[in-house]
Amino acid sequence: MARPSTSVRSTSLRLLLGALLAHQLLVLVAADIKGGIISRKGTQFFDANGNPFLVHGCNFYWLMYQAADPSSRNLVDDVLEDAQRLGLNVGRTWAFADGGYRALQLSPGVYDETVFQALDYALVQARKHNMRLVLSLVNNYENYGGKPQYALWGRQRGHHVPNDDAFYTHPVLRTWYKNHVKRVLTRVNTISGIAYKDDPTIFAWELINEPRCETDPSGNTMAYAIQLTEETSEMQKWVKEMAAYVKSIDKKHMLEIGLEGFYGPKHGISRRWAYPFNTDNTGTDYIRLNKIANIDYATVHSYPDLCYDATAKPNPAGTSPWPS
Repeated sequence: MARPSTSVRSTSLRLLLGALLAHQLLVLVAADIKGGIISRKGTQFFDANGNPFLVHGCNFYWLMYQAADPSSRNLVDDVLEDAQRLGLNVGRTWAFADGGYRALQLSPGVYDETVFQALDYALVQARKHNMRLVLSLVNNYENYGGKPQYALWGRQRGHHVPNDDAFYTHPVLRTWYKNHVKRVLTRVNTISGIAYKDDPTIFAWELINEPRCETDPSGNTMAYAIQLTEETSEMQKWVKEMAAYVKSIDKKHMLEIGLEGFYGPKHGISRRWAYPFNTDNTGTDYIRLNKIANIDYATVHSYPDLCYDATAKPNPAGTSPWPS
């Protein structure tokens, strides 16, 4: 049998070395994060080895956005390196950018692969620094598209979308959102080769950043029926439907809603002890929403510079310093 030519042997060697390097990269990526996928038992988080997991977190929503531009990608590396140095282990960032400049989702179901690869990069870099990420799936506000962009897309396609809050009720907009959820959760990272739904770098999914429904200040649209005597609402259906849909694709990762912490007027909680903004017009109900099945933990978004007077003297009666 004739021996392979030098060029064939050289090509085979290059292919073998390439495969070995790719395997080594995957092994290194997989080895960086410690403890596997985080889960909740009762009121505590645990890693895959059964060890308690304490969150030391921060918020850097812009990781994908900055990583999409080679000239600013170093900001992602720098902030994750700083986070690790400070002992942080969880961060929250966007897995959406709907329409507009440097969009991930250009139009319903149409994606910019370059921007998606930027999110791949952010996940791999987070893993390298032993940092887990909460990935938020849409915004309540117009920043990075969000709920208003879905409503605009609906109107542009001839659907009757009376206001942005129709995002929670309109069947077409709900379907577009679910399609985005599926696209993100089932994506396979182009760098690590790991599907997002299997990636321990992801701490949890977030349904929507700071959901509000100001067209229904009562909170009933964004609540659900705990008892038969209470209202069944469209927001109940939205959160229950979307939470169940996320879990139908990914049963491994945790899920949270993304609420700020408004109790709403239904519970009769004094504003002195409630979230320190106007709680009567956001259309949210913190307690009822967080009791929905498939929601793993509750969140509060704290803005001390907006709601706490640092110059106020302690009240001798021991009452809360939050505004009444």
